[in-house]
Formats: sequence, C-alpha cells, structure tokens
Amino acid sequence: MTAAAGAQLAAAVDAGPAEADWAAAEALIRALPSTSRVLLICHVNPDGDALGSMLGFALGLRQFGLHRLQATFPGPPEVPDPFRGLPGLELLVPASAADPAPDLVICFDAASESRLGELAGRLSTAPAALVLDHHASNPGFGTVNLVDPRAAATSVVAEQLLARLGVPLDRAIAECLYVALTTDTGSFRFEATTPAVHQLAARLLATGISPGDISRRVFDTRPFGAVRLFGEVLGRARLEPAAADGRGLVWTFATLDDLARHDQRPYVLEALIDSVRCTAEADVSCVLKQTASDEWAVSMRSKGAVNVSLVAVALGGGGHTFAAGFTGRGTAEQVVEAIRGELTGALLTGDA
Repeated sequence: MTAAAGAQLAAAVDAGPAEADWAAAEALIRALPSTSRVLLICHVNPDGDALGSMLGFALGLRQFGLHRLQATFPGPPEVPDPFRGLPGLELLVPASAADPAPDLVICFDAASESRLGELAGRLSTAPAALVLDHHASNPGFGTVNLVDPRAAATSVVAEQLLARLGVPLDRAIAECLYVALTTDTGSFRFEATTPAVHQLAARLLATGISPGDISRRVFDTRPFGAVRLFGEVLGRARLEPAAADGRGLVWTFATLDDLARHDQRPYVLEALIDSVRCTAEADVSCVLKQTASDEWAVSMRSKGAVNVSLVAVALGGGGHTFAAGFTGRGTAEQVVEAIRGELTGALLTGDA
C-alpha cells in the first residue's frame, strides 16, 4: 500500500465508531448465553495495551456472567516480565490450545489480521468477530469493529464497552486497564493524552490500585543484562540529519546475537525506542529488532513533522501518526533505505 492510500484509509476511520457500531458490539455480547465460549486474542509480541486491554475486558466479561473464556496471542506463549503481575493471567492459553471454533472472537489492539498470526483463522471459524482497536490504519476486519483512532489506547475503547455493558470497575480490571493506558501514553507524556485520558486514569485509580507499584514493575525494572545491551545498541546508533527533507532520522538495530550475548529475551528491546527518540537533531527515530536471519520488527516514532503511520502502511505495517511499525526484510541497511524512501511523502509540514 502506498503512503497516499494509507492516508485515505486513515481519513476513512478517523471519525471513530458510530453509535450503531457501539450498539452492535453491545448487542453481540448481550445475546451470548452464559455457556458461550469466548476467545480473546491480542497481537503478536503483546505490549501493555494489548495484554492489559484483553485481560481487563476478559475479567469484565467474567463479571458479566460469561465464564468459558480463553485469552491468547500468536507466537511463543511468553508474557514479558513487566506484565507477569497482571490480574487475569490464569485465562491465558497458548495459541496451540485456543478453541478452534469459539462462539465469539474478540480481538484487541491488532491493526490488521496479519498481527494475529496463526490465530487469524479464528475470525472465520467463529460466528462473529468483534475488533477493539485504536490504530488509524485498521481496515476493520471484524464482523463488528470498534476502531477509534482518537483513543489514546485500546483500553479506552475496552473501558467504554464495559461501561455500556454495566460492568463496574474493580481493582483487577482497573489494574489491567491502567497498565494498558500508561504504556500507550508513555506515562501520560504523548500527544494523545487528553483530559478524558486523565479522567479515565482517575476512575481507575479510585478503585485502590497503586500507581507507584505499577510504574516500578512496568517501567522502572530492568535486568542488568538489558542495561548492558542497551548501551551496546545505542552505541551503534546513526544520525542522518538530511533525511526526511532535513527533519532528521536517527536509527539503530539489535540482532539476535546481541540478545543471546547478553542473555536477554526480545521483550526488553521494546523500551529501546524511548532512548533513541530523545535525539534532538532528528524528528524520526527508528529501532530495528532482528527476529530472523533477514527479518526485522521495526518501531518508528515521530516528534510531529512526519506521519510515520503512512511510512509503516506503505511498507506493510501500520500504527499511529507519531508511533508505528512494520516487519522489514533484508539487511538492516536495506530496511532503513526503504524507510528513507517513504519519509518525504509522509511529511506533515512543509512541502512534501
């Protein structure tokens, strides 16, 4: 998909869910008998918003009276260490054990079917699929789609649907949704942090959860091996001031050998983009994380001059205006060259 096509897609969903979409989602769940089997899925390599939204909503469904619940995600069934204290983890099953024909599938934080990996087929084996997401590049692949690009996190959409179902927030649900909200807003530092976001945070905190404890677990605890790994990867960062018509690009990469040498799991690299994006001379920051011999998970950020979602969509991925990603193939240099080629067409300011 070209950057121009990505822009058209983003504009088409920018308004968010219509009232009819909310009503359809609510009706879909209310119509389920208590014995119904519900499969909840989030995207591959789940982050805090994906896991937190999925588990928080699952706990809400249990309050609603549905108990035959499974939560899962594609790929290795490993929960990143920062999220191993989340309530509801007992609902998780490996992808291989997921119900092959559930009565309802609910997807969380997946911008496309491809992000569901080997679980994408469940969309066709279930009578209905409900999609909860906030990525502007989401094409709407469910039977019912609640896709709100204005929402700071998928947890915002999840909480709104729980409220419509009359499910009260308890501490377990609130902790899951708070982790989701804080991770996708960068602890309330990103542009999507609105008054409504803080109001939701206040409702979640009112249940008695501990923001200090959550922040220490999620943001402020890292193995020493990861600290050493970050130092090595940041040491090879490259600054290209002329990229993006002079707005600047900074990028680095981490290999599978890097992870093995420092005895670290891939999830530790998710926080690396925050250390790269602070570079004053670059609007666009990029981290390439090797997943196979010629495959890279690419994370991109923008400070406001470039719509990195358009870059990601053009290269087969998706995301938000200022935070997006895709899977790149080839050498690290080849992947970055592809990014350079899309940056000018994604400028938000100046002549594109």
